[in-house]
Amino acid sequence: MSAYKSDFLNILAERGFIHQISEPEALDSRAKAGAITAYIGFDCTAASLHVGSLLPIMMLYWLQQTGHRPIALMGGGTTRVGDPSGKDESRRVLTDATINENLKGIRAIFSKFLKFEDAGGNAVMADNADWLNNLNYIDFLRDVGRHFSVNRMLSFDSVKLRLDRQQELSFLEFNYMVLQAYDFVELNKRYTCILQMGGSDQWGNIINGIDLGRRMQNAQLFALTAPLITTSSGAKMGKTAAGAVWLNADLVSPYDYWQYWRNTEDGDVARFLKLFTVLPLGEIARLSALKDSEINEAKKVLATEATALVHGRIAADQAAETARKTFEEGAPAETLPTLEIENGVGILNAAVATGAVSSTSEARRQIKSGGIRLNGAVVVDEKMTLTHSNATPEGVHILSFGKKRHFQLKRR
Repeated sequence: MSAYKSDFLNILAERGFIHQISEPEALDSRAKAGAITAYIGFDCTAASLHVGSLLPIMMLYWLQQTGHRPIALMGGGTTRVGDPSGKDESRRVLTDATINENLKGIRAIFSKFLKFEDAGGNAVMADNADWLNNLNYIDFLRDVGRHFSVNRMLSFDSVKLRLDRQQELSFLEFNYMVLQAYDFVELNKRYTCILQMGGSDQWGNIINGIDLGRRMQNAQLFALTAPLITTSSGAKMGKTAAGAVWLNADLVSPYDYWQYWRNTEDGDVARFLKLFTVLPLGEIARLSALKDSEINEAKKVLATEATALVHGRIAADQAAETARKTFEEGAPAETLPTLEIENGVGILNAAVATGAVSSTSEARRQIKSGGIRLNGAVVVDEKMTLTHSNATPEGVHILSFGKKRHFQLKRR
């Protein structure tokens, strides 16, 4: 299908969000005829979502922007089980207290992208703990479990891959797809939700929900999946040497978040501008046409626009200005990530303290390859200590990793 009739599917298609749709023409007609309700599920395994969650969040954003109702489903119930999709091993089981704490951190992110009912919008934040935690197991097996074929469940990639590698798949995890399918049916009953969206690895789970909805409710439900995003070099989205790129500012600062996007590979700039900013497509086309060193201007726009969505325009502009001062004027900027250190701390421990390297052995390797600089000079001695004698005139140490990551170290 070259063009859709509904604004919703047109925008998703033009910006690169669509991998598969279960019945494209029927879904397009429903979205064209009036407001539809769609959901995406998010498990609560950490206190924050990370960059890897941005794609589904943006799908919900565009859903609401084109006049429809998004549901952000928090997995307060399913987080107690664990989704086996793409995992080599069982996920650790979290306590209810930890799950509830994680929920608070995750909820804060969504209010930056979606307008909820209490803020004059129509977005819904639901939690599957509301219906899963109180299920009667025997009734659930009789009413829902009887619709599932074990033969078919064993054929799904999420299960088959684990079994093919002879890695354990617990009975608890095996039930995850049944619970996810039930979520879809429950949301259809409660909110007339007809569409579940997710990454392409969720296709089998979503189809289960469509099938269950037809069997239990005689409802016509739909699936829409997005491509799984990897960088041009094949790396997984949202992972760096220092760990996950979290969306909460207390875990990754707005400046570090800006830097993550500024470091985008050349071949990903056009695609990421479409997926992770709300810039008009005409402006994206202009930026994407920039070549050679000019592509860096497009990367700065990507970094600022992506940061503004998560951390606000003021923080994004401040991060861009900090980077400009650091890179173009060579001056330590007040808003650089700043750490306090003891006088005389070793260069290896100082490097680890910034989070830019994960261990002293990694710091040692970077020094050997000339990858760490102190106040602009390449560090050659791994036994160097940071004292007032090798500080800047302002009394600080600027520790740089490559050309793009800088930290300001102040002595206590």
